[in-house]
Amino acid sequence: MKTLKTWSYLGTKNNQVDLEVEGKHLFSIFVLEDKVVRILLQKHKALRHDRTWSITPAGRDVPWEGRSRLSTEGFSLPNFELLAHTNKLVITTGELRLTITEPLQLHWEAKTAAGDWQQIAQDRPTGAYMLALQDHRHSHFLQRFSGDLYYGLGEKAGDLQRNGRRFEMRNLDAMGYDAQTTDPLYKHLPFTLTRTASGISYGLFYDNLATCWFELGNELDNYHKPYRAYRTEDGDLDYYFTLGPSLHEVTKRQVWLTGKTAFPPKWSIGYSGSTMHYTDADNAQEQLEGFIDLVQSNAIPCDSFQLSSGYTSIGDKRYVFNWNYDKVPTPDQMTGKFQKAGINLAANIKPCLLQDHPRYSECADKELFIKDSETGMPERSLYWDDEGSHLDFTNPDTITWWKENVTKELLMRGIGSTWNDNNEYEIWDSAAKCRGFGQPIDISLIRPLHSLLMMRASEEAQVEYAPEERPYLISRCGSPGFQRHVQTWTGDNRTGWNNLKYNIKMGLGLSMSGIYNVGHDVGGFSGNRPDPELFVRWVQNGVMHPRFTIHSWNDDHTVNEPWMYPAVTPLIRNAMRLRQQLLPYFYTLLWRAHVHDEPMIRPTFMDHEHDPNTFAECDDFMLGRDILVASVVEQGQRQRHVYLPDNHHGWYEFDTGTYHAGGQTILTDAPLERLPLFVRAGAVLPMANPCAYNTTDSKLERLVVYPFQGTGVNESYCFEDDGRSHKWQQGDHLTLTMQLVGSASGNALTITRQGKWDVADASLVVEVAGKNPNGIAAPLSVNGTLAGAAPFSCSLQDI
Repeated sequence: MKTLKTWSYLGTKNNQVDLEVEGKHLFSIFVLEDKVVRILLQKHKALRHDRTWSITPAGRDVPWEGRSRLSTEGFSLPNFELLAHTNKLVITTGELRLTITEPLQLHWEAKTAAGDWQQIAQDRPTGAYMLALQDHRHSHFLQRFSGDLYYGLGEKAGDLQRNGRRFEMRNLDAMGYDAQTTDPLYKHLPFTLTRTASGISYGLFYDNLATCWFELGNELDNYHKPYRAYRTEDGDLDYYFTLGPSLHEVTKRQVWLTGKTAFPPKWSIGYSGSTMHYTDADNAQEQLEGFIDLVQSNAIPCDSFQLSSGYTSIGDKRYVFNWNYDKVPTPDQMTGKFQKAGINLAANIKPCLLQDHPRYSECADKELFIKDSETGMPERSLYWDDEGSHLDFTNPDTITWWKENVTKELLMRGIGSTWNDNNEYEIWDSAAKCRGFGQPIDISLIRPLHSLLMMRASEEAQVEYAPEERPYLISRCGSPGFQRHVQTWTGDNRTGWNNLKYNIKMGLGLSMSGIYNVGHDVGGFSGNRPDPELFVRWVQNGVMHPRFTIHSWNDDHTVNEPWMYPAVTPLIRNAMRLRQQLLPYFYTLLWRAHVHDEPMIRPTFMDHEHDPNTFAECDDFMLGRDILVASVVEQGQRQRHVYLPDNHHGWYEFDTGTYHAGGQTILTDAPLERLPLFVRAGAVLPMANPCAYNTTDSKLERLVVYPFQGTGVNESYCFEDDGRSHKWQQGDHLTLTMQLVGSASGNALTITRQGKWDVADASLVVEVAGKNPNGIAAPLSVNGTLAGAAPFSCSLQDI
């Protein structure tokens, strides 16, 4: 590795400022937005890889073959000031100031509210950039300042704050991982957020799909001041520096940069059943159809079922797009029963064909596989207790073949959604060749890209088959931008209290990294089945995540099911009905994630950065902006301390209406049947019938007001449509904006609406949920009419 030191200014063209480094490399600064600046280093003035699939500003799509790495399309390219001095260059936008000095290092400053400049980041002065001489490895080092807090990197294990640790991005099938310690895991998200001691936050996104490492304070070197590092084994050094100044804004800007969150159908946020046990059984069809009867007999609300890969088996192994007719004699009959019950199916599919797959020769003859670097034959990798060859999704013929089989084997059989699984592409022949859409690419440069292209091919098949329906897909692996296509989960966790606790932090890490539609395998995927107490607590936590699935492949050959312990089944049912009650709120969060780039779950500090106490590690999180979830994650706990962030207006207990001031720690009761939830004062929550069996039955019926205990102003929202189609884009929706104003005389609620879609019932009930500390309900007026003590009926026609 060679440290880069000397540079000279070459010139500026449009919004690209070029430097020559060490007399032979090109170092470019792109001023893309007032708060977004990009740095690109081209070794020997040439790109190692000239395309990206990650960057799509403002939600524009990326061509199948990728976007030119040098493209600035979609960026506003603002005016900026450039001052060139001897051995110093200063670039100033409306919000950022970048100073480049020699030896090569960058200093970043942000404009404060007072109009002066505050340093927020600086490259390591003793060598910031390094390039390998014989290969394409490179490194970037920044100085590490006391008080900096590091977040991001996706679903990483352990605490949400990443300080003092080292992480690796190398997608693995981490079966039975420990959510506190295991690294690496499934996804490739090379993005960090830094909150400086001054309170200003920024993001660093490295647009590179090669294996990489992040050093965030675990490493010390006597020859350097404290530093942090990014190291990778291949590709180009290409990173985006984004100013917040809040962590919330950094997260939203990362989504803006890499693509909008998908907007799947409403049923996708209902309970989804799944287990490996049913499809692995010899009588799989009987087991699967029996699930429908069990859901109904136990009065469990269920919207979908995920068909595990056992339906494709020959012996103990899996063969994608192969139906085992001994296990499932009549697939069409089975899917028809699920459809009649209102339960949508998603089928597991895998991107690797085992060497004895019935259609292996067909795919090999068509050259659909990634090729071995030495022989040019299909590469062979370990896969599902055998060897197999991975499909090459940079080959248009592979995409066509995949779409045809998704359509024929799944969609035409009544299975409308795909579960894209085992797509980590563990190919360790680093020079194995991918077609690259006509420009061959080494697998080491784009390994996680294949999961993105796989899910995109599945999505295209679904859209072409049912163009009026919003598609729903799931994927375990992913690379930047995969939120454009799928919902995800944190993979094959292991049963245990510690994994319940740290899965929460993994989900928050994903959300801070711009991946909002997330969840976990409730109850644990591997290990022995959870005991009744752990299962109840895991379900109570799971119902508060965007994705809610109970899924298992238990070591003791048991099955995690809602009714597995009859003594606690009523508690499981009540937790699920609580989710159904909140579905209008969940659905609004999903819509806001898609339209406004708002995270659905987030750490408590994201909405309360002014409160330093929220930065302490905890097990609590926000569901949207208005609900604080205080899951119980300790065995035997029947009370728990909860810190209520200082939101200036206080909090209400969701189930009792008891009011608490913010900025304090309270001790709240947490009997096994209770999930402690708190609602922000000033919020208005849209709610549905809590007894619904699925989202089809969950109609918006109530607006529940949590009044101010004094003065205050807050806006809440509610979005409703048919839940399945794209018609909302043509105005077929109901969007309510609910402004609550608190004053000495009480609270005034003003409801305005947009859209031409009406719910079945033309009226809503407005309720006041909370009471003041004296136990007296706060007076409330609705659109100028004083509401009495009883619930107030509000006609939508009059809004």
